[in-house]
Amino acid sequence: MTTDEQILEWFDYFHKYPEISWKEHKTTEKIASILDDLHISYRLFGDVPGLVAEIGEGEEIVAVRADIDALWQEVDGEWKANHSCGHDGNMSMVLGALLRLKNQPLMHKVRFIFQPAEELGNGAIAAFEHGAVDGVSHLFGVHLRPIEELKLGKVSPAIHHGAAIFLEGSIHGTDAHGARPHQGQNAIDVLVAIQQMIKNIYVSPFEPHSAKLTKIVADGGSMNIIPGNGSFTMDIRAQKNTILNEIQVKIDEGLKAIAQQFKMDLDWKWVDYTPGAEVSEEAAKMAEEAIIETLGKNHLAPHVITSGSDDFHFYTVKNPQLKATMIGIGADLSPGLHHPKMTFNHEALLDASKVLAAVLAKDPSSHMSGQ
Repeated sequence: MTTDEQILEWFDYFHKYPEISWKEHKTTEKIASILDDLHISYRLFGDVPGLVAEIGEGEEIVAVRADIDALWQEVDGEWKANHSCGHDGNMSMVLGALLRLKNQPLMHKVRFIFQPAEELGNGAIAAFEHGAVDGVSHLFGVHLRPIEELKLGKVSPAIHHGAAIFLEGSIHGTDAHGARPHQGQNAIDVLVAIQQMIKNIYVSPFEPHSAKLTKIVADGGSMNIIPGNGSFTMDIRAQKNTILNEIQVKIDEGLKAIAQQFKMDLDWKWVDYTPGAEVSEEAAKMAEEAIIETLGKNHLAPHVITSGSDDFHFYTVKNPQLKATMIGIGADLSPGLHHPKMTFNHEALLDASKVLAAVLAKDPSSHMSGQ
């Protein structure tokens, strides 16, 4: 079996047997079995799914991360695990790179990280805590991109994901009869005030960002009861982490002012933070060189700017010295990521594995700043 045939066979398996976040046990077992067959040493995370493998010799360590989980979504009327974000492809590309490199002489170590639970935004933290990037100087990610970002044959050296965070809040007031509104505290008044507050948050118009309510609930149980209690959620996004933090501060201040204005108790908490990309120029340059050397300059695409998020960027938040970039792969992917009927051209996996192998084989010390 050729390397290309093997990559596509692995993809077929992962696509056929998806597993949701933190449940990727059989996926982990399959990857471990592949590594056993290739005589590659690896270390299981143990208490959570996922593992790391390593080849090569030397003090420097270059790493690549593949996310291994699937989404839980409705497909043709049935709720099921589904690889509509392309993580089946990401695993196959990274394993393909390993297969291409395993018999090559390497002057440094190459680590392969198979990380759980990217879709929940906290798998990277678990992998980090399990030592996935200990000693790593350069880290690469890889992800298929929708057709409107990259067409088949185009590869970008960097994906600039935005930062995202969510807020869950509750309102605690007093119900009242519709004929006696002065006797209660109306949660709907508060919800309207919150909507107006977030629409009047201003940060630099030169920085992409958004803040919006995504759920509001207030129900007294009858049309003549004014509801005193309610709940709400928000979705906050920004291209830069500093802008996201600025918006969070303004929302905290606004909610405190609204609670004081209406003399009602408001509770809220921030959840599921995913940082924006901190792209290393060094790592992106290594990726750019690998794309040109492997596929030719006509296949090189500009950096991709997207409002989507990925927990890959927790690695650089946890270790600011880490030089990282995520490589974007054009595959004519449509209708879009997370769409239950997402499809892409599988031939893209083959060229992507070659690019990954080329960038991982590069001497990281020759790309260090000042050299």
